[in-house]
Amino acid sequence: MPPVVSIVGKSKSGKTTVIERLVQELKSRGYRVATIKHAPLGASFDEPGKDSWYHIEAGSEATVVSSPDNLVLVKPVSQDSPLEEIVRLLGEDYDIILTEGFKQEGTPKIEAHRRDTGPPLKDIKKRIAIVTNEPLETKARQFSFEDNKSLADLLERGFIKPQKERISLYVNNTPIPLTSFPKQIITDMLVAMASCLKGVKEISSLQIFLRKE
Repeated sequence: MPPVVSIVGKSKSGKTTVIERLVQELKSRGYRVATIKHAPLGASFDEPGKDSWYHIEAGSEATVVSSPDNLVLVKPVSQDSPLEEIVRLLGEDYDIILTEGFKQEGTPKIEAHRRDTGPPLKDIKKRIAIVTNEPLETKARQFSFEDNKSLADLLERGFIKPQKERISLYVNNTPIPLTSFPKQIITDMLVAMASCLKGVKEISSLQIFLRKE
């Protein structure tokens, strides 16, 4: 899957500002960026009386609302979905995915911190940087809210470039870690097989889905 970095922080700490500026900077460098927003208090995109609501009420597992400028996926769930599952719904065609929230997930994290919101978050695992408007005593690298380029450099060097070429394998909806040797074997085999098929030209990406009863 694409590299995922979570922007975390207290309310009013500037999380959205950090994401907006990172997206703009990374897009200006030619990267494809997707974002995920965590709404722990719930959010409704499917109002009663709308056609999509009728689809779900009829038993559809998921429905997509399509317009000339937007696609909205509506998928009812019984509990908060793991970030990994949400990332899989987005797909693989991104250089990086930035999330707002998900501080309990195991992703690398950048904390947004402002002096007037109190001390930084405690017990945050995999904190790689803090965007702050005051100096802090911390081992994590510190950036100002205006230093978008340096923060984007960190993501580019540490996450985007190392995963420009990647292969993801899921078995029974579970990601399977792959070392370099099986990665290369699977890649070479799939590319060779697909290249032999009629109508296949230069391969830049390849997707296979298998479902067995």
